[in-house]
Amino acid sequence: MDTPRYDRLGTSYTATRREDPDLAAQILAALGDGRTLLNVGAGAGAYEPRDRTVLAVEPSPVMIAQRPGDAAPAVLAKAERLPFVDGSFDAAMALHTVHHWNDPAAGLGELRRVARRVVVVAGDGHVFDRLWLAAEYFPGMAFGGRPEVQPQAIAERLGGRTQIRPLRVPVDCIDGFPEAFMARPEAYLDRDVRRNMSPFRLLPEDEVAAGVARLRRDLASGAWDDRFGDLRRLSHVDTGLRIVVSDLG
Repeated sequence: MDTPRYDRLGTSYTATRREDPDLAAQILAALGDGRTLLNVGAGAGAYEPRDRTVLAVEPSPVMIAQRPGDAAPAVLAKAERLPFVDGSFDAAMALHTVHHWNDPAAGLGELRRVARRVVVVAGDGHVFDRLWLAAEYFPGMAFGGRPEVQPQAIAERLGGRTQIRPLRVPVDCIDGFPEAFMARPEAYLDRDVRRNMSPFRLLPEDEVAAGVARLRRDLASGAWDDRFGDLRRLSHVDTGLRIVVSDLG
């Protein structure tokens, strides 16, 4: 993939993708107390702690252009070839990004090379693929068949003292990533919401249209609530997102 994917997919990213405070607290806890932090696949800068020295790495100029003026400085580079010497950072994080890398193994190797603690947020495809979104309406989103980007494989590749923790998604999450609206299905009917979710942008248009039409019918008839309405009464949902934490120092 010579052209960064988000040069095409990320043109309006910040309209619906923003930092959720609940998720931010969970990620901050995982980062520990290191003072220097590298954010790889940093996008528009969400979840970068403001009380630390942060440097961002992002391969898409379109995404870098959407970083706010007070965001950490960003370097145009790819995860697979980080322009830093060994052990440059106390910690490195990669959030919702490993599945987009051309070579996940190389990128993870670079993270462990440049940082003493690595925090990765990635989805467990075997959980995601069973969620109503993929299982019932948009089966083309399923990614359980990609073993190299599953949390356990990421943990094994990073090595060190490794933990895998659930990243619990609040039902009122304000960050519009694909799993954010499990209890608010009406959001997926909004074209502007869908356009900033890469799984929707990567599906054929006819598949998206068919899934949206079915979801619209099921919401109108009450069929969705009959089957999945209990989700609306939860505080958090396990969508398969995991925080992989590896201490390498």
